[in-house]
Amino acid sequence: MASSMKFLCVLGLILLVGTVVDGAGECGRSTPDNEAMKLAPCVGAAQDANAAVPGGCCSQIKRFSQNPKCLCAVLLSDTAKASGVQPEVALTIPKRCNFANRPIGYKCGAYTLP
Repeated sequence: MASSMKFLCVLGLILLVGTVVDGAGECGRSTPDNEAMKLAPCVGAAQDANAAVPGGCCSQIKRFSQNPKCLCAVLLSDTAKASGVQPEVALTIPKRCNFANRPIGYKCGAYTLP
């Protein structure tokens, strides 16, 4: 519960501060931090490898599965870090959602998608 509240507070702060939109970024016209805000249903699953992945999380992650560069940028974003996301756990979510066409083996910073 506390981590969800922390996540919402971080999201609110980011909305207040605003972000710069760059059309040439990993996620097109949106920033990874903006896209990370859409992954609120994934917070628990991104912190605990044994947690069930909610359907809402899988739906959001599926949007990124065709763009692994954006997925990596989102999962490694400042917003994700501030909400307690553990990258090595978060990167297992596409597999835990049972996506057959996930980007297996894609290098994501120091991590590799399983």
